[in-house]
Parts: sequence; C-alpha cells; structure tokens
Amino acid sequence: MLAAIMYGPGDVRIENIPDARITQPTDAIVRTTYASICGSDLWPYRGYAEFGAAGRPMGHEAIGVVEEVGAAVRNVRAGDFVAMPFAFSDNTCVHCQAGIHTSCLHGGFFGNSEVGGAQAEAIRIPQADGTLVALPGGADEALMASLLTLTDVMATGHHAAVTARVAPGKAVAVVGDGAVGLCGVIAARRLGAEQIIIMGRHEDRIALARRFGATDVVSERGEEAVEHVRKLTGGYGVHAVLECVGTDQSMQTCLSIVRPGAAIGRVGVPHEVDIPALAPTFVKNLTISGGPAPARAYMDELLHDVLEGTIEPGLVFDRVVSLDEVPDGYRAMDERKALKVMVKM
Repeated sequence: MLAAIMYGPGDVRIENIPDARITQPTDAIVRTTYASICGSDLWPYRGYAEFGAAGRPMGHEAIGVVEEVGAAVRNVRAGDFVAMPFAFSDNTCVHCQAGIHTSCLHGGFFGNSEVGGAQAEAIRIPQADGTLVALPGGADEALMASLLTLTDVMATGHHAAVTARVAPGKAVAVVGDGAVGLCGVIAARRLGAEQIIIMGRHEDRIALARRFGATDVVSERGEEAVEHVRKLTGGYGVHAVLECVGTDQSMQTCLSIVRPGAAIGRVGVPHEVDIPALAPTFVKNLTISGGPAPARAYMDELLHDVLEGTIEPGLVFDRVVSLDEVPDGYRAMDERKALKVMVKM
C-alpha cells in the first residue's frame, strides 16, 4: 500500500510499504478515505525530531471504512464508517474512565513505526473497540471535513477550552490562529464565553475566527499584544487563555494577559517552554492545565454538534490533495500558503 514517510526535515515521500495487517485480536484494519496534515506534523518537518533509516510514518487524523477486524473486536465490523482519534485507547482502563484517553494503560499514538501513520491507504488500529467511533453511514459528503476535525484539531481546541475553564460570561483569549486555535474559538463560543479575543496576524485566518465567534482581534506581539488585551478587558486581563502554539513566546504571552485566578489551557506541543514556578503563576493563583487532547472523550458530544450543523470546524481546511500530493501539502502548510490540508484518497 502507499503511505507518506518522512526521512528528514522537508523530506516527505510517498512510498510502497507492506500492507497494514492485524497483529493482535483487538486490532482492526481501516481503509482510509480522508486524512489530513496536522500543524504538529510540521515540527519534524522542520527538524524537531529524530529519523531512523526507515523513515517516520506520518499522519494521525483519519476517517475511513473498516475492512477487517480481529477475533476479539466486538463494537465495530467490516463495512463500518469510522473516525480514528489521534491516540488509540481501550476506553476501559482507569485513566480512560477518568476521561484521559491519551494516558490509556494500553494505548499509544498513531504516526510511528509501531502502528504506522494515517497518511496512508490503510492503517492498523490497535484497541479497535475502544478507539474507533462509528459515524453515520449516510453522512453527507459536505460533512466529511468537519467529521475529520473531530479526530484531532476540533477535539484539541475543545480540550484547551475545557482545561482553561471557559464558561458563560468569561473573557477568553486564544493564542494562535492555526487550525487548533480557530477550533478553540469554536469551542469557547460553544461553552458560552462572552468575549473571545483571537491573537493572530493572518487576515484570512482572522476572518474565519470572526466567523467562528471571535469578538476581538489582537495582531501585535510581545508587550504591545499584552497592552492591547488589557485594554480590551478593562485593564484586568482575561479569565481564560487557550495556548495553541507551543513556543516559549506564546506561553509568556499567556502568563502576561491573564487576571489573578485565571486558567491557561495549553495544547500546543511545547518546545523549550519555560514556566516560572513563582511569579506570576504562584502569586496570581493561576491554573495551568492541558496536554494531548483525549479526543475519544469528546467525540460523542462534538459529533452531535457537527451532525446538527451547530458547529462547522471543517472550514479550517483550505486545501485538498491526493495521497500522491501530500509532499506538496506539507510545503504549502510550512510556507503558510495553506492553513490545513485534507488528504482525499
């Protein structure tokens, strides 16, 4: 089968690899119909990773059709149309029951040599009963993009909002205007935020943020950005921040724009981030939470809203490519010529 393999910074190739196959009775094989390129895929693309001689299978977001199931699989069967969260989990262990599926005792992450990547014609799904979520077989083609976001970016934006304790009447800032940040705007509005400040500087993304519910825009950086947010919040700062970038600069901005007692939900994959132990985190009674989003925990409620048309996160996709064109998709996202790329098989 064909799959995207990354051999080093900027080096993505579409290669023939052995077909995905069942190795455990709890496995399923899913034929991919739609996949995508994630902003986090750009970290290794830019050199923030190690690569073996065999390369790195890429992709962790997909929807598709079950082709085969292992002997122990009970909840899905061949022919089912399913979504694959970016982490696999049994959905039964103590951590899954607490809603932290990304820490499942029997789980792990897609996009590695052990289980393979989702930017491929098919993928092996470990812990299929706990991982896969059945989608309506007759789902409208127009919904596919939004359904695909539930496997990562929409769930991740929602996780940022949940861990930042977004609630009705709150003032919220979203740091980062990538796909996750834009989905964070959707989540903040969905949870009832009164004021939603998008912090970004790309006009097309800002326009989409406003469509999703952003009330204010801060395009400055550094101290100018901090002052602008404070001005927008009567000098107090925001109640909640969704950190959707992962850099030290973005975290320092978060720490500077919050009011005492606020919460920061961090979902940007961190790179060399320094969080001070005393000031302002301790002195201001701040809560800093978040991490890899337990997408499986949020799938049912978010799926309902997509099917009802209440939210439309699929609008974050602004380019569609074939599997053969995936390397071009990486280049487009890396050069900011595309916000998020969908791969249609």
